[in-house]
Amino acid sequence: MMTPLTPNTQAILLLTAPLLVAERGDLSAKLLSVGEYNRLARLLSEKQKQPADLVGNDVEEVINLCAPQFGKDRLDALLGRGFLLSQAVERWSARNIWVISRADSTYPKRLKTRLKEDAPPLLYGCGDLALLEKGGLAVVGSRHVDDELISYTEGIGKLAAEAHRTLISGGAKGIDRAAINGALQSSGEAVAVMSDSLERAAVAWENRQPLMDHRLVLVSPYDPAAGFNVGNAMQRNKVIYAIADVGLVVTSDFEKGGTWAGAIEQLEKFHFVPVFVRNGDHAGRGNSALIHHGGLPWPDPQSGDELNQELQSAIEQSKTETKQKTLQFPPE
Repeated sequence: MMTPLTPNTQAILLLTAPLLVAERGDLSAKLLSVGEYNRLARLLSEKQKQPADLVGNDVEEVINLCAPQFGKDRLDALLGRGFLLSQAVERWSARNIWVISRADSTYPKRLKTRLKEDAPPLLYGCGDLALLEKGGLAVVGSRHVDDELISYTEGIGKLAAEAHRTLISGGAKGIDRAAINGALQSSGEAVAVMSDSLERAAVAWENRQPLMDHRLVLVSPYDPAAGFNVGNAMQRNKVIYAIADVGLVVTSDFEKGGTWAGAIEQLEKFHFVPVFVRNGDHAGRGNSALIHHGGLPWPDPQSGDELNQELQSAIEQSKTETKQKTLQFPPE
């Protein structure tokens, strides 16, 4: 079932999103960036308003409140794209793509709690939204890997299904897709956090049955028609970790690439979840370095029960360490 657009989401789409390919070049300089939208949201909150008021009956009053910081002409131009929004919504609806915003009650609580203002203002998706609230095992890795590593990663997806853990990954070829395929082929659940091509994935034949069975959700912080962009691919990694319980890096380049950057960010900055790293003689220099940075050696469980035990142990240990740090450095 499609989720209707709320007034808040309508307003945020008008302010921040390219609605049609043809208009992107003309509007790229006018769209509010994430930082600008955050400032506008804070301003509205201070005035006891919300984004929906920018498309409500008192729109002129609210625009005048925001105009000194963002410019009246700019806001008028963005909010005047109602017809284009209706066309975009029609296109998304034809592909069963829903849109929610950070102002909606249905927005994933983990993203709000963990990422705060770094949480994407908009999420586009296809499939069962409830899967984003279940946590699970995030599996990440390189795009270009051999068949042996693909088979290994599919095995991890199968273990996640056996353990009744949702498998969370990106939608890219290589490790991401292998992990998701392994889970889905074993009747498990999966979340694909995509940085591009959501429209294409939403109608792909291999995704149709898992979507209909409510075992797969495709989600992206970026326009459904967006093509590949290195920056977007790297930024979506924090979303993958933020909705998970535990992470696993199957393979990573050394000091380069999105897998490395996302894991380092998680290990040294965010600390949302414990991060396992595949180890051993053939794991590679990147994986060895991530373990040196605090990643946990992957114990290579052989059954769903073993996987659950290892993940739960890591989660409990992480909670204990967080509590100890909080006691050691109490807030001022």
